[in-house]
Amino acid sequence: MALPDTAPLLVGLLLLFHAFGAWAIVEVNMEDKVEVMAGETAQITCMFTTDEGLGGTTIQWFYVLPNKERQRIYNKEPMHEAAEQNTLFTHRISLNVNGTAAVLAIRDVGVRDNLEFICVIKTLTPEEAEGRTQLQVFKSPTFPTIEAVETGISVNEEAPSKIGSCRVKNGYPKPHITWYRNNMPLRNTPREVVVTSSTTIESSGLFSVQSELTMKVKKEDKDAVFYCEVIYFVPGATKMTESQHINITVYYLPTEVTIWVESPKGKIKEGDTLELRCDNNGNYPSSITTIKHQNSEYSVENKTMVRTNVKRLDGGVYECTFEETDNFEVISRSTKVSVNYLESAVIMPKDSIAVMEGEELKASCNALSSLQTSTTWFKNEKLVSKGNTLSVKSATLETAGMYKCVVTVPEMEGMKTSSTLQVNVKGSPQILGPDVQEVETYETTVNLTCSATGFPAPTIMWTTSDGKNLNALQTETEDGAQSVVTFKITPNVKVFCNASNDFGSKVVEFNIKTIQTPTKSPNIKKESKGFVIAIIIIAIFLLAILGSVLYFLYKKGRICGRSGKQDFSKRKSSKDNIVVEMKSDNTEEAILLGVNGEKQQPNDQ
Repeated sequence: MALPDTAPLLVGLLLLFHAFGAWAIVEVNMEDKVEVMAGETAQITCMFTTDEGLGGTTIQWFYVLPNKERQRIYNKEPMHEAAEQNTLFTHRISLNVNGTAAVLAIRDVGVRDNLEFICVIKTLTPEEAEGRTQLQVFKSPTFPTIEAVETGISVNEEAPSKIGSCRVKNGYPKPHITWYRNNMPLRNTPREVVVTSSTTIESSGLFSVQSELTMKVKKEDKDAVFYCEVIYFVPGATKMTESQHINITVYYLPTEVTIWVESPKGKIKEGDTLELRCDNNGNYPSSITTIKHQNSEYSVENKTMVRTNVKRLDGGVYECTFEETDNFEVISRSTKVSVNYLESAVIMPKDSIAVMEGEELKASCNALSSLQTSTTWFKNEKLVSKGNTLSVKSATLETAGMYKCVVTVPEMEGMKTSSTLQVNVKGSPQILGPDVQEVETYETTVNLTCSATGFPAPTIMWTTSDGKNLNALQTETEDGAQSVVTFKITPNVKVFCNASNDFGSKVVEFNIKTIQTPTKSPNIKKESKGFVIAIIIIAIFLLAILGSVLYFLYKKGRICGRSGKQDFSKRKSSKDNIVVEMKSDNTEEAILLGVNGEKQQPNDQ
């Protein structure tokens, strides 16, 4: 560093002052420590005082080696200054002197720069003074990583089991790791909690710390949350960061087994699909769960049993057994299942019953069931009675027919059974319709139908008033018989239907009248249609002729009584418009109408 021109004079004065034996007073004041983050620039200040002034002051900077020796890194004399070569700080330091403050700047500091630095102030006299400052460099570690054990841990393990490990890298000074369980710190406890830590010094001088947690787990630890907390230092403060939270799998023996019906919900009936579930409050992987039906010895090695289309015999006691093979632990629990049933409806008397007309009708309907039932009777889809007994005090022919008994279980939807009973009422036949029936027809033959009720089923015979028997087809119906005969009409001859059985007979008379077929009406209608069509064709033809004439007159310019040709080139209207001049008796104003019906002013003609 070049000195000013007055420097030689100043040096001479200082030597003269020294020759007269005067001693200078020198004092140095420095901070105990300077803290800085790695990678930043550290500034170490050396405050000094001397009565000789700056001209004869020498400033030297040292750092202390591990063997306590000094290594000079910077020297500033009155005539020159420079950083010492071949040191750790040769290319990273600079010195700034401002008055009585000498500031040493160290760029891009690292953790290896955690050294003690010495500032020495010398004068031209033998007096000198020095000060010391400890440089402390900090480096924040990486975010902590945590790993839980992948396998489950048994509560029956006698020794503490590994829970997980936590690792933090590249911090300075050395970070500290603390384990937590459900927000509570874990400390070393004999035979309960063991925390072991190991420290690695990286090539960069940074610290990496790994901590491992082992502990004796309990059943409650299946829901516990574990994590580690890292405490590290920064300039003037202490910071903390948490790792992610982990859970562990804890194996423990059950103390209770539960078995229940999963479906159907509520009461069970025959035909349902039964699903049983079994579970326990343990979670050992080596356990075996078995569900067994004690009545039939049917069993499955599973936590679920499904039985389709169950019968009443599928009811009874079902037992769930839990067996832990490693510890030979066996726990069981049972439940009772009831399968409700409804047997087929039984009507007494069975199938059919015959009673005399006027007598009392009685029938009963029952169905065996595990639950309360309700019985109803229907005839022709209509409700006729409620209760197990069907009773009619005085049977008539209308009483006869098919009856249906329906038995249901009100408290369970879908439980229903039914049966039928044919009721026959003994009595003389009855023929449907009036005793004398009138029949009119245009045809020469006629089909006559005769339906009769009665039990036994009546026999139907057809005869005529002239003493002939007619052959007919007879079919039995639900409440009697029916016969259809084809009769060739003979004038003044009547037909009789005679229905009879063991209890009597009934006759119905058919009077047949032949109606003459009209012959003129159809021809009149055909002629009228032809005449109308001819009139329409003639009208269309005449309209076509009239249109042609009007068009011809329009082209010649002789329409509406005007002679000569007119100049239509100046008109704005379409060439297809035909204009007609019309005058009223009450006004002289002419109105021009186009063929399309639009009004036009006279000046537009």
